[in-house]
Amino acid sequence: MSNGPLTGQVWRMRLDMERVDFRPGQFVEIQVPSFFLRRPISVCDAERLGNTSVLTLIYKVVGGGTKEMTSLLPGTQLDMLAPLGNGYDLRIAGDRPLLIGGGVGIPPLYLLARQLRAQGKEVQVVLGFNTASEAFYVREFEALRCAVQVTTADGSMGVKGFVTDAVAAEYMKASSGSSVSLPYYYACGPLPMLQSVIRTLGTNGEISMEERMGCGFGVCMGCSIQTASGPRRVCTDGPVFNAAELQL
Repeated sequence: MSNGPLTGQVWRMRLDMERVDFRPGQFVEIQVPSFFLRRPISVCDAERLGNTSVLTLIYKVVGGGTKEMTSLLPGTQLDMLAPLGNGYDLRIAGDRPLLIGGGVGIPPLYLLARQLRAQGKEVQVVLGFNTASEAFYVREFEALRCAVQVTTADGSMGVKGFVTDAVAAEYMKASSGSSVSLPYYYACGPLPMLQSVIRTLGTNGEISMEERMGCGFGVCMGCSIQTASGPRRVCTDGPVFNAAELQL
């Protein structure tokens, strides 16, 4: 196990565990010592090594539970539920899928990008941050030979603005009769970003939702959201949904 900072508030934890197969977009629930409720954390990467798996989790320090996670030392044994939820569907990615992530919505896109690249897809990635000091995993996506574009709200790195500012100019040509076609997209990030993605690119894609969770496996109903087909639980029906289902 290793556990260290990527930025001032974002940390990466690597865990050794018995071999488990993960789909991009799935998550785990970690029991943090001294806290009653488990913490749901998206899976950034999962590598098979013989009969074991090396799991990479990236989390942001936003409260007491995640603050306590930063103090976990190598050798610590964790009580964890995994894998949980439904992941992204790679079968309908097309040849040039577009991955859009904002802040701590970026980690689950890494395993997705790695698997899409293994299928020979030309993966385009847009990563959004508030400022350059908060940027992480840009080089890791580039190492996968993805076409990476970075945006920052303050313009300190990459394109100034938001993720949709980076994609709108190129892909909106499709709506004006150009030969450019809208890609199938996969997105994860804060709600305003997801709403903007749908307004810009339509509903031909999949979105991973973030909600507060209690149990993580559908019993408490605490993470329910309203969709076109009625109430759905983010933990078991999601966290990945077809964009057309969502009422954002």
